[in-house]
Amino acid sequence: MSVLDDIIVGVRADLDSRRTLLPLEEVQVLADQAPGPRDAYGALSTKGGGVRVIAEVKRKSPSKGALSDIPDPAELAAAYERGGASVISVLTEERRFGGSLEDLDAVRAAVDLPILRKDFTVDEYQIWEARAHGADLILLIVAALDDGTLRSLLELTERLGMHALVETHTTEEVERAVAVGARIIGVNVRNLKTLDIDRSVFPALAGLIPSDAVVVAESGVRDIADVERFVADGAQAVLVGEALVRHSNPEETVREFARAGSALHS
Repeated sequence: MSVLDDIIVGVRADLDSRRTLLPLEEVQVLADQAPGPRDAYGALSTKGGGVRVIAEVKRKSPSKGALSDIPDPAELAAAYERGGASVISVLTEERRFGGSLEDLDAVRAAVDLPILRKDFTVDEYQIWEARAHGADLILLIVAALDDGTLRSLLELTERLGMHALVETHTTEEVERAVAVGARIIGVNVRNLKTLDIDRSVFPALAGLIPSDAVVVAESGVRDIADVERFVADGAQAVLVGEALVRHSNPEETVREFARAGSALHS
């Protein structure tokens, strides 16, 4: 069993527990009552030049273990917003990443930016749940979904007014993302089946993504040099977690990353 498969087993078990406590019909009512979603696609488009930063609230990961305690996710998200982040990503998977929907709620109340619910989405319940908690963007991992499920989950996401970051790692996965009409396509340089990092994956795949889609570089950002490399290879946005939560001044780090990308487009 791959790392991704093992994570999804836990995700499904936790999902079943939440569904027992709060049936889908009740979550749908809460989603209908939530304020309308913000435009994540517009926030990530770079028609004015530069790079957009998706700044992540991330406590731990399967590859690195504990990253940061983050006693106040709202405070961290507010620092990201002040630094110029375009989107805030909030991990809500608990077993491997230490996240929660409570973190999502806290961040939603603290910032005006679009919010990505970062989780392993395998069921429509999670999409309704994301909308009920104020998310504007959700993650769909191509490697975790068959084509029919990927298409139906993307259609539901867009019907609810949200967008999806559709994550890929191989040529075939990019082709599948394009085939279902994904408008925000991420290239994760971390192989979720092994957790290995290979930054050469990004330039090999970014050129396969249509020009009307937002190209996001995921994982592998350690410093400004990595941001510049991804932007030079076609990234319009970078998703950064570890490099921010481990830094003593995440606000300034976001600002520096955004400036680094802008310099290449000036």
